[in-house]
Parts: sequence; C-alpha cells; structure tokens
Amino acid sequence: MYRTFKGGFHMHGHKDAASSPIRPITPPKSVSISLSQHIGKPAEPTVAVGDTVLRGQVIGRVENALGCPVHASVSGKVTAIENAVAANGQAFGRIVIENDFQNTPDPSIADLDKPLKELTAEDVVELVKQAGISGMGGAGFPTYAKISSALGKVDRLIVNCVECEPYITANHRLLLENTEEFLGGVKILLKTFGLRTATIAIEDNKLDAADAIADAAGDSGVVDICVLQTKYPQGDERQIIRVITGKEMPAGSLPSDVGCVVFNAETVRAVFNAVAHRLPLIERVVTVSGGCIKEPANLLVPIGTPYQDLLDFCGGPVCEIGEVINGGPMMGAAHWDLSMPVTKTTSALLFFPKKKKTVTEPACIRCGRCVEVCPMHLMPNYLASFAKADDMESAERFGVKTCMECGTCAYVCPAKIQLVQYFRMAKAKLRKK
Repeated sequence: MYRTFKGGFHMHGHKDAASSPIRPITPPKSVSISLSQHIGKPAEPTVAVGDTVLRGQVIGRVENALGCPVHASVSGKVTAIENAVAANGQAFGRIVIENDFQNTPDPSIADLDKPLKELTAEDVVELVKQAGISGMGGAGFPTYAKISSALGKVDRLIVNCVECEPYITANHRLLLENTEEFLGGVKILLKTFGLRTATIAIEDNKLDAADAIADAAGDSGVVDICVLQTKYPQGDERQIIRVITGKEMPAGSLPSDVGCVVFNAETVRAVFNAVAHRLPLIERVVTVSGGCIKEPANLLVPIGTPYQDLLDFCGGPVCEIGEVINGGPMMGAAHWDLSMPVTKTTSALLFFPKKKKTVTEPACIRCGRCVEVCPMHLMPNYLASFAKADDMESAERFGVKTCMECGTCAYVCPAKIQLVQYFRMAKAKLRKK
C-alpha cells in the first residue's frame, strides 16, 4: 500500500489528456503580459508604447521588494500598457505586444559560460531571479526568495510531482517528455542546498513518469522516488511533508521550519533553463480540458496568450460553455473573459458545459462528512456557521486561517453548501481587521 495522509478522498481523475503529447500552440497574434504574476509587489513597466521588444527581454521589474521581473514572450511592438480586472476583482496592469512572428531572441539568452560545479548558491539565486521564475504550481511565490530563505536551513529537497487536481496533466507529460531537463533542475537545486538526494513525490496514477525519472537517473543516487496513494489534496506541501517525513507543519510556519524545501515539477525545469541557458520564464505547459473540449490537450504556450487562442487551437467548444476555470476544478478560479492571458501560474484551462444552478442553499444536516475529509483536521461545518453569523472571533479560534481552501468539504457536502466561499469571506474580514 502506497503512503498517504489522513483526510482527503479519492475522486475521478478525469486525466483525459494524460496520453496527449505536449504540442506548441499556433503563435498568437498578440500577447498581454500581466505585471502581477506572482505573490509580492507588481512589476513596473520598463518599456513604453511603440517600443520594439525582443523575445525574452525584460519589460517589467520589481525594485527593492518581493516580486519577479516579467519578460516579453514574443518579439514585436508594444501597442498598449493598460489596466484590466482579474477574476478576484483586483485590477492589474498588463503590457500588450503585437507579435512580429520573428521570435527574435534577446541577447541575454545564452548558454552558461562556466561549468555548473563552479556556480555558487548566490549565482543560482541571481540567475533564477533574473529569469522571473515564480512557483508554477499555482501559488506564484518568487522562486529566488524561496531558495535564498531556505539556504542553510534544510536537509531535504522535495519535488512535488503529485498533480492531484482532476483534469490537469501538464506536469505528467513534462516528466515523460522533458525528463533530462527536469533532472538537470533537480541537480542544480541539490548543489545549491548542498544536498545529495532529492525526494520525488509522485502519485501512483503516474507510474510511467516515475519509471522515466528512475531510468534517466540510473544509479546516480540523485533521486529517491516516493510513490504516494492517489488522493486529493495530496499535492499540498503540508500533506507531502507529513507523509514523507512524519513532521507536522505548525500553523503559519514554512517548510524550511521543519527542514524541508518543496518545488513544483515545472518550476524545477524552469530553474534548469534559467541556469543552463539563461532562458527566462516566457512559456509554460497548459492542459486544456473539460466537458466542452473534444480532444483535451497539453499545449506549450507563450505567457500572455489569450484563453480564446487555446480554445480555438483545440477546435473550439463542442457545446455551450457555462464555466471557464483557470487551474483545477477544486482550487482554480472561475473566469468570464476569454481575452484574459495565460500567466506563469496557469497550469490548466478547463471549459465546462452550461448547467442549471440551484438558487437556494439547503441547510446543513450535520452529517460530518466535511469533518472526515478535511486534510487540515478542521470542522468546516462550524466554521461556516461562524462565518454566516459574522462571528469572526470564533472562526479564528477554530482555525479558519489554516484552511487551505482545497474544497474537499464542499465536494463531499450532500447539501452542496459553498463552504469554501464562507471561509474566504471570513479570512478576508479577519485580514481587514
């Protein structure tokens, strides 16, 4: 029996694109590069309307604060610098570039000019920072900051290859098709932290990817593959650390506080490209799937490509679209505008058919299913009651701030109560206070 954590549940994976090789999308006519694709301060434009930019050129920087630079994903002309509204209602700036279809690279993109063994940890941090890499699993935390904050504190490097959300298969295909680049990134991170072996956490529905990694690594001892039972939300770093090390992360703590550092699989590959080729994060693999997609696919997409382009490349919808999700169906964000751009954290775009929705919300029957599946060992039924009653003191005392918003409680609720929405509202009110 493969290892797992207490709580959570196994759901239908809908991994319909698992056998679909990664394909480059048709180059977009224009891209709109968001200046806020990371946790931290938004980048400030370093170009102006009318400027000609090169592929990989810095077009936005963050100075003296937590954040990442952003780069042009195509070469062409800057046609607009404008504001837009994200799915969460927050305004963000973006730079629109008209593609000249020449893909002229910026001169800064070049292979590393010295052996990897001569690189210091500070060199790696700087190269990763210049490349604008942020966590590509969805959190968007600047990778250079994660590396620098964990230096000298960790004795275990964990690579999160779990990909537990339904539908998403981008990392699965990347591990199968770009194994050497992935392992290259693992070796760079091991050297940076002064470690010998990395733990590869992967679920048992991706054994072919586990075999590919093992075959490529051979007898080097670089990786220790830990196969986990397929269950949601196994991909949360707190669950992974608990399963692999037996250590519990206290509320408000970081993985480095328990001697671990965790990176997403695609982030590791981006680290390799940043260090070995000085290639900034200007494209990523995106799974396009859902009930409205005839042939689900994994696409290599320039950052800033409109959602509509991905939908068109997959043949358009086969039914009326009712919902568009950026990310997985459990923790992703619903969108309404297909002109919105792919960002560094867009692991998937899911298109679901229109369906009839209930207007009223049934009452909680106190069945306890939400309590049983909560991976954070909370009592979602009580938290929802406190949020409804605007009792923020009790909500905080019962741990609403530690909720990871994975959606397991809402998924199993027989009354279909939108529990996570109540928790988000409560946390927003507490932050405001």
